[in-house]
Amino acid sequence: MTTPPYQPPQYPAAPQPMNPADERLWATLVHVGGIFFYFVPALIGYLVLKDRGPFVRAHTATALNFQLTLLIAYIVSSILTIVLIGFVLLGVIWVVNIVFSVIAAIKANKGEWYTYPATIRFVS
Repeated sequence: MTTPPYQPPQYPAAPQPMNPADERLWATLVHVGGIFFYFVPALIGYLVLKDRGPFVRAHTATALNFQLTLLIAYIVSSILTIVLIGFVLLGVIWVVNIVFSVIAAIKANKGEWYTYPATIRFVS
């Protein structure tokens, strides 16, 4: 019996870069997704799309940082509901999430770079 010829191990191919229109689309969707699903779309988008282009990487990282900052604010506000100020803060955070996510989505759709204000930088 003969041995089969040596075959080197097969590695997955490097991710292919996206075209600019796809990068804009995905960046927009990640920002809009944060309004409805908080940090989950930004986290998934960052993990899946970060190697597909610099524009989509920057926007997913920015969205993830913003949503994680808001998550911390939601937790602190939830604790502060004991002294009633938390209810007001929860409403303010909800409005801030909607307003800044819409602004970021519009900027991403136009192909412009955007950074959320007052955001803790967790990922880059």
